[in-house]
Amino acid sequence: MLTLKAPEALSAAILAIGSPRFGEALRAWLETACPFDNFAIIAFFQNRSPQVLMTYARESRVFERIDSHYVKGAYLLDPFFSLHQNGAADGLYRLTDIAPDQFQRNEYFKSYYTNTTLTDELAFFASLTPDISVTVCIGRDATTASRFSPKDYNAALQAAPLVNALVKMNWADLKPADLDEPEDIVEHLRQRVFEAKDISLSPRQAQVALLILQGHSSVSIGLTLGISPQTVKVLRKQLYRKCHISSQGELYYLIAPYLSNYDEPKLTAAKTATD
Repeated sequence: MLTLKAPEALSAAILAIGSPRFGEALRAWLETACPFDNFAIIAFFQNRSPQVLMTYARESRVFERIDSHYVKGAYLLDPFFSLHQNGAADGLYRLTDIAPDQFQRNEYFKSYYTNTTLTDELAFFASLTPDISVTVCIGRDATTASRFSPKDYNAALQAAPLVNALVKMNWADLKPADLDEPEDIVEHLRQRVFEAKDISLSPRQAQVALLILQGHSSVSIGLTLGISPQTVKVLRKQLYRKCHISSQGELYYLIAPYLSNYDEPKLTAAKTATD
């Protein structure tokens, strides 16, 4: 059973619902149950950029590029965003449990995620509507260079129903800042790559490209799309041939600038930093 060291912290979080103090009050309460190094609240929307509602970290590198890179496109490759896309059930999720099978080998992990210094991450996931969800992420990073223990995880798991209930009450009326008609991610990618590189990707090739960049193997892509791994390999070869590339790394640096609102100079700089 969850035992809180400071029940008054939970009372403060409840009383802060609907006020600007809520995020900080939620963080203070959660830390009494499960110590962490960093904290973020992010809202995800259907075919729109996410909104960062709050961040807190002792290590500045954790959220250093959250506005310049994550919000502008890197979120599309984040396993926690996939929870939103797939309509996951409310609950607590550990990054290592939901990440694609080759997540730690993909360029997003190497060029973005490792720079955050994160060593472990848990997310409380709450679906507000079919198109809107909020994740409350707690993480361990270079501050302690540790992972959540089984005891920590169990404490967070027991807190999850309360966390998600509080989130739903506080952000019941949440709407995206951009109220224009949302754009389909795959079609958006196809259009931008064609305009910038004169490369005409089919919808299926664009889907496969996104899944490759997220860290899915051919087997995992096949399961996701409901096609055979052999068909995935054929699509992958066609994709690489059409793009005049030969590796997943080359695909990342070709495609990633056009996922959303990235600009090439920043991405090139990120690449240089990892070489």
